[in-house]
Amino acid sequence: PAEGCEDDTESRVPKIPRNAETNLRLNIYFFPPSGPGVLTRTLLNAGVRVVALESHSAFLPNLQSLENRLDGQLKVIYGDFFRLDPLITGPVKPPAVCSEKLFESMGVAAVPWRADVPVKIFGILPQKKERNTLWRLLFALYECSSIYRYGRVELNVFISEKEYKVLTAKPAEVRAYQALSVLWQVGCEIQLLHMVSISYQLTWLIDLFFFQWLPNDHLCLIRLTPRKNLFTGGMKAKNSATFIFMVKQCLAKPRSRLIDRLNSWSLYNGRKLLRELEIPENAETVNLYPEDYRRLFEALQSSSVFTESWFHDEVLESIRNINF
Repeated sequence: PAEGCEDDTESRVPKIPRNAETNLRLNIYFFPPSGPGVLTRTLLNAGVRVVALESHSAFLPNLQSLENRLDGQLKVIYGDFFRLDPLITGPVKPPAVCSEKLFESMGVAAVPWRADVPVKIFGILPQKKERNTLWRLLFALYECSSIYRYGRVELNVFISEKEYKVLTAKPAEVRAYQALSVLWQVGCEIQLLHMVSISYQLTWLIDLFFFQWLPNDHLCLIRLTPRKNLFTGGMKAKNSATFIFMVKQCLAKPRSRLIDRLNSWSLYNGRKLLRELEIPENAETVNLYPEDYRRLFEALQSSSVFTESWFHDEVLESIRNINF
């Protein structure tokens, strides 16, 4: 695992935006459902070293033919990035993929968490499983598991405008601000690289990925870069599930008072804690910024709340319900 996590812690395709393309040179990897290969060729033409995961066997011959004509710039693997590390026993059957074997085949080794980004990934989140995929990636991030065993892997993914608004929401945006907003903002820098109108000649994309509907008018290409300081202070990979559970519990009823939530956890000095954190006693859980939730978590580490057996049982149940 990455050090720092282990113990303590073509005119019909949307063009890759210039600010993304200029950062993509050698030793960069691309994991889309590659389809007819248009996006793959775009990156190859930009001088990028590409590892393309293709989950549709019908498209493999075209990509493999291209692979054979290039001098090591392209590697094609039959697999689906969004079926990475399935929670099953026994051998992993393609197109499901095991991250350990995948990264080994690419010659990528784990680096310390605070080192530079070791791998950059491009892809399109599957529309029907978009929210589930974001939760799975989030758990992997905080646990330093799956792709994040190798360090601060950067994700550059197309997601729906609706989910982009959730990930970047602030407390004032009551309907959009959720546990997912807090957790991704604490864990990653989120940058919008490009917005593509659904009417922008994306017929092939819609057909290929079975987008039956989209909640908004755009797909958003965003960059998710894990923060170097994620595992500092009281936050460690081994207690991150508790942080996730705490945030989910607080925002399950966003209009509830934070002090009432603390009291429900049998924290008898909740008012004192809020005063020390300079959080108003009448604050609702939806009023706290992501950094406030992190400060609250670190302060609670020294209390008895997180040592109670019932709390750990709730955390495990939460993990079972989400990390599937």
